[in-house]
Amino acid sequence: MERITIAIDGYSSCGKSTLAKALAKALDYVYVDSGAMYRAVTLYFLNHQVDIRDEEAVKLALKNISISFKNIKGKNTTFLNQQNVEHEIRTMQVSNFVSPVAAIPIVRRKVVRQQREMGKEKGIVMDGRDIGTVVFKDAELKIFLVADPDIRAERRYRELLAKGLDVERKAIKANLLERDHIDSTRADSPLRQAEDAIVIDNSFLNEQEQLSKALILAQERINSKARL
Repeated sequence: MERITIAIDGYSSCGKSTLAKALAKALDYVYVDSGAMYRAVTLYFLNHQVDIRDEEAVKLALKNISISFKNIKGKNTTFLNQQNVEHEIRTMQVSNFVSPVAAIPIVRRKVVRQQREMGKEKGIVMDGRDIGTVVFKDAELKIFLVADPDIRAERRYRELLAKGLDVERKAIKANLLERDHIDSTRADSPLRQAEDAIVIDNSFLNEQEQLSKALILAQERINSKARL
């Protein structure tokens, strides 16, 4: 069967990773959580008190960062310098700083290089904010996921509560809107919908419904490639 590249972009807490993981599993593709990569960099910067305004300090820190993924008990798990940091990168502390870190050009260049390397063999689903516009401009399928901000905030709130974190709805919504603004207005690789992306609004879709829509789109692209 022909294998394609699938790029899923969208705003914070739209369910990009949920859809990407399910789609990769259904197609037996590799899933890469690009957001986790930026969160891992942010965690390293926080733990090592790296001043993101100091370009030389950022450059030096990036040389000491290695990010990888492992499947542990069926879950995609993020490793930073061989340490499992999946729980640490999902905290509000990291959420509050990840967008400014991800906006740094040299950080983005490092992460994008690694992402492109991961996608050379096709058969990959990657989610993020610039996957269809920068990382994989030639992806056969580009999905732009959207959802109502209040629904996004509620989903994020429940997700963090389930992980045992003490959070407030207002703080979560404020964080999401701030990240949306930073992601959309940054100079380097801003979040935007690719011209050839298909929009899926999942405000009132459950996980299976959005997966069904994405699978139909993926199969169309796979069949089209096979006919070439």
